[in-house]
Amino acid sequence: MRALRILLTIAVVLGGLLAVGDRLAVSAAESEAADRLRAAQGLSAQPEVSIRGFPFLTQFMDGRFEQVDLAMTGAAATVGGKQVRLGELTAELHGVRVEGDYTRAVAATAAGTARVPYDELAKVSESDVTIGYGGDGKIKVTGSVELLGQKITRSVVSTVSAVDGDTIRVRADEVPGQGFPGLEELVRQRTDFERDVTGFPAGLEIRHVEAAPDGLMVSVGGADVVLER
Repeated sequence: MRALRILLTIAVVLGGLLAVGDRLAVSAAESEAADRLRAAQGLSAQPEVSIRGFPFLTQFMDGRFEQVDLAMTGAAATVGGKQVRLGELTAELHGVRVEGDYTRAVAATAAGTARVPYDELAKVSESDVTIGYGGDGKIKVTGSVELLGQKITRSVVSTVSAVDGDTIRVRADEVPGQGFPGLEELVRQRTDFERDVTGFPAGLEIRHVEAAPDGLMVSVGGADVVLER
């Protein structure tokens, strides 16, 4: 019995040491991944990378990870051919398989959310407008037009939606003062627009967009998402 207790004690101690070693290894891997992500995206603040699942070392040796979570601020996206800076961006990658000496990875499924500040969204409208929150999940777009020699300013409440998985559409629900001939068309030329979003990893698409008080919330997701360095 004494020998059995000694063996059990040794097993517990060794198990604890291995667990500590595993946690140290995953912490180092997360830090390295965050450093590379910060450099690749040109971020001013360190992103957060969390590798889920235990033990980490077994996953590392197999090149397969149960789940990897990302969180960052200030990442770049290309909307309508123009670069915009995102606010908060979070993502969950499940069933991540690493290939090519850790230069390529494929996630079985991925989902995430990014916030596009309204001043950044205004940059891609290609017209002199201001954009803000319009309440009830919609945005407010204000712009001016020339009609019969007069400058007319209109604010419209617009619905924003995702189209074909890679396009954001902004369209006014209605235009105040539609009784003036040609006014609605002129206003819509300023306030309505569609912009494609490019640069997504292969397999990822826009699932939903909704206006929030501090920006446009864009939800993305996909399967067999390819990530390459």
